[in-house]
Amino acid sequence: MNYFRELISTLINFEKLVNYINNLPIEISWLVFLLFCFISILIFLKLFGENGIYVYTSIAIVVANIQLVKIVQFSFFIDPIPLGTALFASTFLCTDILAEYYDSSKAKKNVYIGLASFLLVTLFMIFTLGFKPIENQIQNSLKLIFLPLPIFFIASMIAYLSSQLFDVWFFTKISILTNKNYLWFRNNFSTIISSLLDNIIFSIFAWIILNPNPENLKTVTGFIFGTYILRIFIAFIDTPFIYIAKYLIKK
Repeated sequence: MNYFRELISTLINFEKLVNYINNLPIEISWLVFLLFCFISILIFLKLFGENGIYVYTSIAIVVANIQLVKIVQFSFFIDPIPLGTALFASTFLCTDILAEYYDSSKAKKNVYIGLASFLLVTLFMIFTLGFKPIENQIQNSLKLIFLPLPIFFIASMIAYLSSQLFDVWFFTKISILTNKNYLWFRNNFSTIISSLLDNIIFSIFAWIILNPNPENLKTVTGFIFGTYILRIFIAFIDTPFIYIAKYLIKK
């Protein structure tokens, strides 16, 4: 009884909850967060149908780009990893659910809504930062989080739009070729290829095309494959959730 009281107390006290998560191994907290993302998608789907997927994607794209400023260190990676990888990758499950159980036009609409949401929030925050502050400390803190670097902002949007639209097209193409069989294969293969495309496009634009001091090919290759193993893992983990989604959609 005391254990449950302590658990409830921790959950409703955000500072305690943050401290509790901080004390967990980074791999455990990351996996729990990933599962939380997928479960949230199913809850939004159950409550709001396809509109719930649009809402989740809008929130996920915005928060994932905020999370990118926070770097974490996994025990099995030499280099640190941007935290937004899991949340951003979860949006591929959203497009696959829409393409599978609705149609490809809904999946494309989801991609455009996600892009528009991020652009709108960015403009909101630019106006917010534009107001002269009374307290510079808060202003500087907001700048660190919400003021995008033009190179990464442009590269991120190009990579997002290209990889997500490719995922919709590729998933639909495989569906036709397999006569809508082997959902597990379509879900995994389309996400794995699309994630690689996302990494390639972002790295090329951010570190070569738009960078005033372009990186060498070896460094860029490191950026491309640095988080790709995690994204393959995420693709496999989300497979059961696309099957569960079928039973949550209102006929």
